[in-house]
Amino acid sequence: MSEAETVALIERYIAAFNASDSEGMLACLSDDVAHDINQGGREIGKDAFRWFLGMMDRHYKEELSDVVVMAGQGGSRGAAEFTVRGTYLSTAEGLPEANGQTYSLAAGIFFEVDDGLISRVTTYYNLTDWIAQVSKG
Repeated sequence: MSEAETVALIERYIAAFNASDSEGMLACLSDDVAHDINQGGREIGKDAFRWFLGMMDRHYKEELSDVVVMAGQGGSRGAAEFTVRGTYLSTAEGLPEANGQTYSLAAGIFFEVDDGLISRVTTYYNLTDWIAQVSKG
């Protein structure tokens, strides 16, 4: 894949995220996608990713803004840096109690691309900052 094709694929993935289109996001992923969860483990496969998206939808309403997408030479890797703006809808296990708090934090995702699909999604954000923001409200 070219760098431009990788950027376009990542942009489709992010647009689907912002449209709350889980199936659109999943369409960008390989069947054996590796998903590295921020400060968590690695899950493999679209079914695990689908479950993760459902869990996220129960607890958070988020939109990504100020998005910058980059691709490495050859297009096999890419990244997106952005601001997550969200609302904490329901309490997630092990996290502060939810009561509709809003938050805004910098985040990034690293991607690997194989055969025209995303084969790895690795997300990073500052969990301590997020906890501090939702603990105020």
